[in-house]
Amino acid sequence: MAKRRPLTGMTQSERLLGGVLLLLYLVVLPLTADRAFGLVEQLMGWELGENVRNAAYYYVLFALTVLVFGSFLARATRDFLSRIWSVLGSACLGLVAFFGLGELSARVLGLVLTEQANLNDAAISAKVGAAPYSTAVIVVLLAPFVEETLFRGYLFGNIREFSRPAAYAASSLLFALLHVWQFAAVNHSWTYLLQMLQYLVPGLVMAWTYERSGTLWGSVLLHAAVNGLAVAALL
Repeated sequence: MAKRRPLTGMTQSERLLGGVLLLLYLVVLPLTADRAFGLVEQLMGWELGENVRNAAYYYVLFALTVLVFGSFLARATRDFLSRIWSVLGSACLGLVAFFGLGELSARVLGLVLTEQANLNDAAISAKVGAAPYSTAVIVVLLAPFVEETLFRGYLFGNIREFSRPAAYAASSLLFALLHVWQFAAVNHSWTYLLQMLQYLVPGLVMAWTYERSGTLWGSVLLHAAVNGLAVAALL
């Protein structure tokens, strides 16, 4: 059976505002969020705490994503509901590919990287102990929804209209960069960027799942399942 092409169909405003939101999420917010929360705390006169900050950060991103991509998400949802079993099947295949190719890539990367600690998993592990339930909601529900909408629905889907290889390359590389560049900046060591290699396979598999399922919810379900298994192992 031929693979279905992703149903992008974004309006002009979704394309424009989506680019702004992607830039905010990838670069601007990681650099300015702490200052913004600090200002809010000064205005309110009390400290929010790291767990509240994390939750507020992703709830705001979730709301912005729905506002910006409302019509696209509605179409994706209708398409998902019209062939739910096919989409679930694509997500399951993606899950098998994720762990199979992940194991293979880990062995290959072992020849290149002396340290393969997953920076994202380490950060999640630290937060799970302090706030397990709110962290689970963020990691399993909110983050996959926001990231898949931006990196697969927006970036991959729109570039895919012009070049399939470029869509895979751009969405996977920026997805990988998202997970490591802050560590490199904070620690003033660009060697952290080598850890990007760990995230290339996940990015490629999620893009493939989105393309095969033909709806954003295929990759969202895969991303949520992967993160859910990771959180369950830490609880």
